[in-house]
Amino acid sequence: MLSAAQAPLYEIKANLFRALAHPARIRILELLAAAPDTTAPVSYLLAETGLEASHLSQHLATLRRHKVVTSVRTANAVTYRLAHPKIAELLAIARTFLLDNLADSNEQLRLAQELPNAHLPGTAL
Repeated sequence: MLSAAQAPLYEIKANLFRALAHPARIRILELLAAAPDTTAPVSYLLAETGLEASHLSQHLATLRRHKVVTSVRTANAVTYRLAHPKIAELLAIARTFLLDNLADSNEQLRLAQELPNAHLPGTAL
């Protein structure tokens, strides 16, 4: 059972992961993490993601709302940056986790393919 103090933190964490739960938003964050000083203008994000301006704007708004990115307007240009350096680390950890899982799956697939076919229904003994 969750205490009253714990519940809000779990809700906040769940909202963070909902904010990350779109491939375009992950791509935006990875671009920002790889950019110098983890900052990039909207024009760069548009070019690199291939998204329509309206779609990019919606994704950036979601990331801003959940305090994952921040923005600065200078004249006509808007520049985005990761709100916290640990976001880049979170992305790196997620990548490592997923690559490890894929490696395990590939190893399981390889081992399964090495099994003799005789144990399968409809195969001759």
